[in-house]
Amino acid sequence: MARTVAIGKQNFEKIITEDIFYVDKTNFLKEWWENKDDVTLITRPRRFGKTLTLSMVEKFFSVKYAGRGDLFEGLSIWNEQEYRELQGAYPVIILSLADVKYTRFSDAWETICQLITDVYNQYDFLLDEGFLNEKEKANYQNVSPGMSVSVAAGSLKALSGYLARYYGKNVIILLDEYDTPMQEAYVCGYWDELATFMRGFFNSTFKSNPYLEKALMTGITRVSRESIFSDFNNPKVVTTTSESYEDSFGFTQEEVWEALKEYGLYEERENVRAWYDGFTFGRKRDIYNPWSIICYLDERKFTTYWANTSSNSLIGKLIREGSVDVKLTMEDLLAGGTLHTKIDEQIVYNQLDNVEDAIWSMLLASGYLRVENYESNADGEEKYELKLTNQEVVFMFKKMINGWFQKPTSAYNAFIRALLKGEVEAMNAYMNDIALATFSFFDTGYGIGSPSKPERFYHGFVLGLMVDLADRYEITSNRESGYGRYDVMLKPRNKEDNAIIIEFKVCRKAKNQTLEEAVTEALKQIEDKGYEATLVEAGIASERIKKYGFAFEGKKVLIGPDL
Repeated sequence: MARTVAIGKQNFEKIITEDIFYVDKTNFLKEWWENKDDVTLITRPRRFGKTLTLSMVEKFFSVKYAGRGDLFEGLSIWNEQEYRELQGAYPVIILSLADVKYTRFSDAWETICQLITDVYNQYDFLLDEGFLNEKEKANYQNVSPGMSVSVAAGSLKALSGYLARYYGKNVIILLDEYDTPMQEAYVCGYWDELATFMRGFFNSTFKSNPYLEKALMTGITRVSRESIFSDFNNPKVVTTTSESYEDSFGFTQEEVWEALKEYGLYEERENVRAWYDGFTFGRKRDIYNPWSIICYLDERKFTTYWANTSSNSLIGKLIREGSVDVKLTMEDLLAGGTLHTKIDEQIVYNQLDNVEDAIWSMLLASGYLRVENYESNADGEEKYELKLTNQEVVFMFKKMINGWFQKPTSAYNAFIRALLKGEVEAMNAYMNDIALATFSFFDTGYGIGSPSKPERFYHGFVLGLMVDLADRYEITSNRESGYGRYDVMLKPRNKEDNAIIIEFKVCRKAKNQTLEEAVTEALKQIEDKGYEATLVEAGIASERIKKYGFAFEGKKVLIGPDL
């Protein structure tokens, strides 16, 4: 009989005792213990079992679970006699920062203090057993929701010392989602305040802590040493390209196939592969997202389970407000293409706005891109070939792009209909509504007069066209045709549809250019450069090729038809 499928279970004890579907990952315990690293930082995308892994580590090593070998009977780690003796042998401190998601630093700080206080509350028996002296009791009780920055920074180090003395063994510290507060701080504008605290907290907890046996940190990204690890430079960092712990997070193809057999879904394996395969860790390919697989086993339909749960605010901000080149690359990726780029796995948040390689590094770490191939030149510089991970990720990005035009949805949909029918007057009315509602949404702080702002808008708009019209048109931008590079081309997939060429122009204020003059310039460029050549070569008659000039002046748009 198939085990119960439970969604969102992250407590190892409950999963085992309630006979819930579980893929045995207890070999991680042996690999981690034998690697002898004092502090290990492992980065993996969201919903890849990081929290469950830390729960497993806690239940295995913590003195609170001494004598609970029954939780591991039948699992691979219990075949190792020497590891049976380690079960329940160490004091363990576990802290998760997953809930520190706030728009203001004051709220984030209040939550961090409460989380640390909650950890302390688990050990209040130390106050009652005459174990601490009066000064230590006072310091212990200073850890509270209203504690100072210095008390919070040193809190886990102090607790480690108390527990090490009480149990006669150094402490194991587990920190889950260490980077969640930092992502939120970057998006919401309080990065400097939070990073200052994190530097001191990490230094005290992990570097200058003589009571530390081992520590394990998990997160999505490897935040740069300069940002928060400047005082703490000794962790073993394991990223998605590292060969350590390759199959400890996520399900291998073999594990997925066995799960499908258990639930009578083996015949759907190729569809499962198309939707949820694609992750690569180190040299290990064909890794599946556990959340997607478990949800599929439960609901038995193909949809975007994982992508819908991920926190996509940062990813959306980076792409939406990114340069024209970023949007052009996304167009290629959505069309099934690949990206060749350098990757720096140390994420420097204050570079994300102006260093494009950092954006792709973030998308790779977050699981939205996968490594197809990489090569190293004579200087040791590595270049990666990246692709959107799988069908689920493609659908997620399409939904995100649609969301950019969510506010003026009716106008946007009406514009699409007018464009396909060639109704220029309606196109102008609807496009001005769209631009007015969404222009600032694509602004990255550049001045109104900056030519980059309209370009960011219209390339975001092109991504929207790709999402909505991909079934009827092959949509490309900035490609060569005739004697130049057109802005946008819609090549019909059906003979009854017209082809469309669009050229964008920003009014040149220095020459007092009007919208009408900019439209004329755009249409003349389409003709002079012979942009229709690609379409004619494909057998599309000239009378079926519609040409439009889009002129921008601030938030005003004018669309002109063929000359």
